Amino acid sequence: MVAQRPHFDLSQAVSYHVGKFPPERLDLELLLEPLTAATAALSRYDEMMRRMLNSEVLLAPLRSADAVVSSRMEGTISTLDEVLRLGAEEDAGDLDAQRSARSETVEVFRYARALKQAQDKLRDGTPFSDWLVRGAHQTLLVLGRGAQKRPGAYKIEQNYFGERGRSNAVHFIPVAPESLQAGMDRLFQFVNAPKPIPILRTALAHVEFEALHPFEDGNGRVGRMLIPLMLWRFGLISQPHFFVSGYFEDYKAEYIERMRRVSSHGEWSQWCRFFLLALDAQAQENIATAEAIQTLYGNMKVRFQAELSSQWASHALDFVFANPVFRNNRFTSVSGIPAPTANRLSRRLVEAGLLKELDGASGRRAALYTFEPLLEIVRER
Repeated sequence: MVAQRPHFDLSQAVSYHVGKFPPERLDLELLLEPLTAATAALSRYDEMMRRMLNSEVLLAPLRSADAVVSSRMEGTISTLDEVLRLGAEEDAGDLDAQRSARSETVEVFRYARALKQAQDKLRDGTPFSDWLVRGAHQTLLVLGRGAQKRPGAYKIEQNYFGERGRSNAVHFIPVAPESLQAGMDRLFQFVNAPKPIPILRTALAHVEFEALHPFEDGNGRVGRMLIPLMLWRFGLISQPHFFVSGYFEDYKAEYIERMRRVSSHGEWSQWCRFFLLALDAQAQENIATAEAIQTLYGNMKVRFQAELSSQWASHALDFVFANPVFRNNRFTSVSGIPAPTANRLSRRLVEAGLLKELDGASGRRAALYTFEPLLEIVRER
């Protein structure tokens, strides 16, 4: 995102497609094959999720991994380990953890929180609406660098999408602020309507949100956050655990150009085809990741029981999968294991090499541990 300055090069800029959303028709012949493949891939992925008894526990770190990738696409750089460590510090009771962390890490950390908050609102019956997306935006940017970018409020000045640096080339000019609310109203009406096919509705809604670019900052992250939420609410997946930012990052240039050509050439069908190919490829990758995590869980269930010889072994296992970076006071207080026993079990897991100690206990500050076997899988995404 770049701000307007007199020396910006607007010569190749494409402007928002006023009055063209939603498109009157799509080329179903072009879309039939990728639509069939993407629907089948999502179905296979969701079936696997349904078979996983602890999918919420096992896949919790993937929210943070997707946050890292989605934020990186907009130039906000942090690592998965930084984000998970920040979460561990806050969970352990450090109320100043976010204020003392790097601002980039805070923004990435809050992405996962904003996604979970929006999921809870939708589950409680909130429709896709201004209130939902503005709430997600506020949660995302209320701390960190974005705190000065009007979190939770729509833009009041024209924004641009382009390049910083020597060229200062503007690639896309989103809708003007005075036309934004009408555009958002059309978008939400479309999203909440029963047609078209849900997977295509998701594709069209995503590109329209990005074209409207309703916020001063954070549009890409909020827009990509809405994809799993729409797939979930439209009944294509049983939980919003499907993350597609990895594919978009791998094909970032095409991702941006396909969206741009919607406005410049009316290529709605071509955009939908790209989106369907992304879902298909990402579903297959997500299946492989979930299978690796599930396999690790099965192997670790045996190891934990053997090493701990305790009725609490499964509690300890579930905790470290949901919290692969944690301070020991969090483990002793919320794992459901009696505190003296939890302390003994964590020490034993360190001795067995199943937990890695990053920081030793010091004064009233508990030791910080990581569960490296899971992190190694998630880092590879």
